[in-house]
Amino acid sequence: MLPPPDVLPDVLPTERLTATGRPVPPVREELRRIPNGRNVVTTAGVYVQSFGVIAAAVAIGTWWSYVAAFFLMGRAHALFNILGHEAAHRLLFTRKAANDRVGRWLLSYPSITAFDAYRRVHMAHHKDEMGPDEPDRQLYAGYPIPFDSFRRKLTRDALFVSGTKNLKALGRAFLRPSSRKLAGQILLTQLAILGVFTALGRPELYAFLWLAPWMTVWKVLNRLRAIAEHGGMTRSSDRRLTTHHVRQNRLARFWMVPYNTGWHLAHHVDSGIPFRNLPRLHDELVAAGWVVPELEYPNYRALWRALAAG
Repeated sequence: MLPPPDVLPDVLPTERLTATGRPVPPVREELRRIPNGRNVVTTAGVYVQSFGVIAAAVAIGTWWSYVAAFFLMGRAHALFNILGHEAAHRLLFTRKAANDRVGRWLLSYPSITAFDAYRRVHMAHHKDEMGPDEPDRQLYAGYPIPFDSFRRKLTRDALFVSGTKNLKALGRAFLRPSSRKLAGQILLTQLAILGVFTALGRPELYAFLWLAPWMTVWKVLNRLRAIAEHGGMTRSSDRRLTTHHVRQNRLARFWMVPYNTGWHLAHHVDSGIPFRNLPRLHDELVAAGWVVPELEYPNYRALWRALAAG
């Protein structure tokens, strides 16, 4: 899975990039600007898309509209989680209080993610990808793997096994005094969402179109995205050896890697760049000759086939 040395040209530093690929201070200052107003609209858009899908299913009222909504709500949880990831990096809003409140209560808790715990774990991930203390190692360690093993992992995700395990962990956290407050905040948020559905006379939609897609479709999407980011890679100071790069297309960006998440190599080169500017940083890396065409997978299917060919 690792790229050979001849596609890892040693061309850094340049006038615009440091030895690690990060932009030099004047360029980085420009790329690190956070557009607060646009991000307010983007956050609101998560809710418009999510509850809009449910409203459309109810308005149409056919079986296929509810099935379509079920799958689209798995994608909605990708929106919540990935924008919550942006807030975890303190890149959603310039004011820390606003960034963290929105990240917790409007993005992470609705999608059953412990924002502060996730931030700690995720920062450890960026500190030493694939290292001995890599917190996400269980998601992408050991690749490539046999196809049967890959299929079993996705089957567990699709059939509620992984989601049920996560919910049990949340229940245990609520029973422990040290984590009861955080778990209680997440549970309170879920009760509020249930309350909205109940007030509208459709409490069953919370289970079918909120919780169940999170326990199934989102779990599949999350695994597929995670292994496409780091599966089969290794520990290195050269991010080209820790992180894949995949050519982006509209379908993948819609379903699995919204908000420029697919420019993941650029994100790991400089995790302080807001999502809107990751394509610009990627272009800088290409222009410098540090990212070459041979590093790029043509699509996610090609990468998954390589990851499941062990």
